Amino acid sequence: MNWITNYVRPRINSIFSRRETPENLWSKCSECGTMLFHRELSDNLNVCTNCGHHMALTPRARFEALFDNGIFTEIDVPEPLADPLKFRDQKRYPDRMKAARAQTAEAEAMLVAEGEIGRTPIVAAAQDFSFMGGSMGMYVGNAIIAAAERAVALKRPLILFSAAGGARMQEGILSLMQMPRTTVAVQLLKEAGLPYIVVLTHPTTGGVTASYAMLGDIQIAEPNALICFAGPRVIEQTIRETLPDGFQRSEYLLDHGMLDRVTPRAEMRDELISITRMLMGQTPPVKGDLPAPAPAPEAAAPQASDAQDETGVEAPTTKTGTDSDRA
Repeated sequence: MNWITNYVRPRINSIFSRRETPENLWSKCSECGTMLFHRELSDNLNVCTNCGHHMALTPRARFEALFDNGIFTEIDVPEPLADPLKFRDQKRYPDRMKAARAQTAEAEAMLVAEGEIGRTPIVAAAQDFSFMGGSMGMYVGNAIIAAAERAVALKRPLILFSAAGGARMQEGILSLMQMPRTTVAVQLLKEAGLPYIVVLTHPTTGGVTASYAMLGDIQIAEPNALICFAGPRVIEQTIRETLPDGFQRSEYLLDHGMLDRVTPRAEMRDELISITRMLMGQTPPVKGDLPAPAPAPEAAAPQASDAQDETGVEAPTTKTGTDSDRA
């Protein structure tokens, strides 16, 4: 054994030792592979700055960007039965729910809120795809009914952001029954003469597409969002034919008359403000307030008399007395 190792302790490891770094500082774009810094990505509303790919956005983050100054009030949703079918596959249904709530810090797959966008009061609902794939269960049905009833009570339009993989299999037929329930809720809005605007995000599939997601007065979608009932892979395996490029994507559906427009996320708020105010018969949106007028200057001082000069000193008068006065 070397005498250096016996008497001299190595210190080089303490200089070049590996430091622990957070794992959530960078995100990789699934389309172009670009590594994006988390602050830059959040400032751009989770849209890739390199290729424009629209990544998933949580309902709470979406509402903070949508409502004026990020201020909104959540609407209470009635709680359904926790496990009506006592369902179990690889895990018990309550265990899956507990894990999803811990992962997303949300109670369920839909968030309902009210507030103002461009000084226009609205009611909004948004699905969270990260919560069990945004699956439609009894809670989602209750949330849409609560949103519709609140909109009718306040006479406000309802804007819904959809993102779902379909009905929730753990609730069986009870989840499928949310399709007619939500359809009736949408009908309440139509009978009240209130706008119902749907923004379809990636992905919107299954029973959600077959019900409330395609019943809007205005159908808007984010770019390149998958919108379908059955996925393209299922269709290809069924008909045994190759589907065209971009099949069931936003742009394809727009070209075939299934959507009214495709709007990037950065322009979505202004688009919704304009459409909402137009449908409600209101004046065009206000882009900003003009600064308050400056206070009027004080009244000018009265002009000096002809007998005063510019310095305010009375000018001397000249007498032209007569000869008798001089005497």
